[in-house]
Amino acid sequence: MADFDTVIHGGTLVTAGETFKADIGIRGAAIAAICDRIVGGEHRIDAGGKLVLPGGIEGHCHIAQESSSGVMTSDDYYSGSVSAAFGGNSCFIPFAAQHRGQAISEVIATYDSRAIPNAVIDYSYHLIISDPSPSVLGELPGVFERGITSFKVFMTYDLMNIGDGGMLDILTLAKTHGALTMVHAENNEMVKWMNRRFAAAGLTEPKYHALSRPELAEEEAINRAISLAKLVDTPLFIVHVSTRGGAEIVRREKLAGTRLFAETCPQYLALTRADLDRSGMEGAKYVCSPPLRDRDTQEALWQHIRTGTFESVSSDHAPYRADATGKFSNGVDVPYAKIANGMPGIAMRLPYLFSEGVAKGRITLGDFVRLSSANAARVFGLDRKGSVMPGFDADIAIWNPEERRKVTLADQHDNMDYTPFEGMEFTGWPELVMNRGRIVVEKGALKAVRGQGQFVARKPTDTGTMPGYRAVEFDVAAAYGHEVAP
Repeated sequence: MADFDTVIHGGTLVTAGETFKADIGIRGAAIAAICDRIVGGEHRIDAGGKLVLPGGIEGHCHIAQESSSGVMTSDDYYSGSVSAAFGGNSCFIPFAAQHRGQAISEVIATYDSRAIPNAVIDYSYHLIISDPSPSVLGELPGVFERGITSFKVFMTYDLMNIGDGGMLDILTLAKTHGALTMVHAENNEMVKWMNRRFAAAGLTEPKYHALSRPELAEEEAINRAISLAKLVDTPLFIVHVSTRGGAEIVRREKLAGTRLFAETCPQYLALTRADLDRSGMEGAKYVCSPPLRDRDTQEALWQHIRTGTFESVSSDHAPYRADATGKFSNGVDVPYAKIANGMPGIAMRLPYLFSEGVAKGRITLGDFVRLSSANAARVFGLDRKGSVMPGFDADIAIWNPEERRKVTLADQHDNMDYTPFEGMEFTGWPELVMNRGRIVVEKGALKAVRGQGQFVARKPTDTGTMPGYRAVEFDVAAAYGHEVAP
């Protein structure tokens, strides 16, 4: 048998469909062999009694990104990727945000300058489009050719909302080039109307943020976004679903064959809007959009996780410190509408999901692999990641399923001054994370060097056997001899 650079032995391998005892032989950056017993290896890792899983793929995080109001997230590509790695991830896909008036080439150059020298794990980008002008649309095919095959649009925030017409333009271009459109779905006018009502009544404390963004605002926007995508018949990904009604719309449309994907996030499972009612301005730490909901919604979302409504549980890591650089960039005693939106969570996404999902019997180990990495690899075109198989990148996480931890800020390894999971007790923890055959984290120590992560060019989204939707009006137009653009 040929020798290997690294052999992982004695562990229980977990894929999206199987769990079995086996050893792994790694040669260079890839998995070269899996069999009952592998001898030799320049470096041997004893995984006895542990679970050997694909490294997590974090598909939704905000790293070294300015908000539309100019507030920079606290994590750069070094601290953000280190935090992700300590949380069991070997790859992440942050957003590269275009703001009004920016050329796409400028956006990509900016994020390359932030990522290339700093990331310790592999990365790609989702491109955020806030200004779909003709010149911007003309640049996008070059972005796809580079392997950036997904982008995000907003239906809320005045400086980000591109309107229904802009969405249709983006969706049409995405279909032409095999790209995936992600959408933040909240009804902008509903939210603005509620904000005006609350401001007039003097209801401006952080706790009113959750009430200002009604469940109906998310549900209406999800339904509208799906309708726009169906008209064009192109894939759509609904990010951070926070409501029972929104999840039910996604479930219904998937059963109907719509080319649709969706996610929810740990904060919607672990926290409620009561957390915004903490004393003083402590509640500001829990301001995020869509907002936290209630216990009944948490149970409904867990049911949708169990039954396959969501492809992933992503962190939506949006780290704004509870100081003048972040949450309170507009001052401390300000109305909730002037508090920076977002919470950290990239390091706790997988420990939370393992503890509350696997350890408590809500989901299986196979479900955990699908929700943490395998589905993200498939949906976002990472064709060499998301599974422990020969030929795939040696992106591996070894988990101790019995380890119990009480969460502290020190566990996060990010550039934040709080964690919303502080004091929670989790069962199950990643002990070793490997990216392309190199150890990144091992038993609480960082082994990687700044800048060793590589940009990953991604393939188009795999929609499998989803039949999609054909608007009858297109067929009628074809019947009258009119050519309809794809």
